[in-house]
Amino acid sequence: QVQLVESGGGLVQPGGSLRLSCAASRGILRIQDMNWYRQAPGKVRELVATINRDGTTDYLDSVKGRFTISRDNAENTVYLQMNSLNSEDTAVYYCNANILPLGYGSWRDYWGQGTQVTVSS
Repeated sequence: QVQLVESGGGLVQPGGSLRLSCAASRGILRIQDMNWYRQAPGKVRELVATINRDGTTDYLDSVKGRFTISRDNAENTVYLQMNSLNSEDTAVYYCNANILPLGYGSWRDYWGQGTQVTVSS
């Protein structure tokens, strides 16, 4: 069964950096878009960054110039490098991917379990 496993969250001071990783398990034929979402307490989940298979990226306006999304297609992994973090970046970050699993005839959306990022002094 396909799973997305995230790592890299934690507590960081304002101005600091973190790198999130999300690895897709085996049993995958192909991955299309890979995305990072976040959800802060009391707020709706929002799309932070997206990258397609060819490497084209897009970002939430508030993170442009500070966050960088990248992926390793050979390892089925997506990363989110977060720099110049501030308190408004505090949230649970979720990995999401559009995947064609082995043995299935259709694409499916998968989500990671979420990783907490807390920016505080």
